Amino acid sequence: MGKESATSKGGTDPKAKFREALDRKRGQQAERAAAAEAHGESKIHGEHGVAAARRTFRRKAGS
Repeated sequence: MGKESATSKGGTDPKAKFREALDRKRGQQAERAAAAEAHGESKIHGEHGVAAARRTFRRKAGS
């Protein structure tokens, strides 16, 4: 009863409002990704390389 009266009195449904905003956001992200792919751009610029030096472990002094 409470939900129906709030939406029927001219108020907008907050969940619907957020869903529409999320759909717009996802659409914009998809457009940007497609444009970047078309131009050969990528967020990944290089692979993870080998660590500079092998890690050494030292015993803690004292007890």
